[in-house]
Amino acid sequence: MDNANHRFAFQKLNYKFLLIGLAINIVGFLLMIGGESTDPNKFDASALFSPIRITLAPILIIGGYLVMIYAIMKQPKKGSKEISKEEVIEKSTNKNG
Repeated sequence: MDNANHRFAFQKLNYKFLLIGLAINIVGFLLMIGGESTDPNKFDASALFSPIRITLAPILIIGGYLVMIYAIMKQPKKGSKEISKEEVIEKSTNKNG
């Protein structure tokens, strides 16, 4: 392996944003499901076409995807402390050995 200074693509903040975006998406999809009826012969339009299911849930899903895209595109600041792969390997071998 060469001595080039390899850096991880994602930092801790990227993963936090990614998980936040995933949680927003899950909430949006959970709000979108439902509307089942106990009687299959009865149609309840107010449950099927509720404002939460029609407007809020898609807005949350799109917002979650935007947060995830931001998490993927965000680059670390130039002065931030970054750990190289070699440093991680060195720390793990020092703990084990």
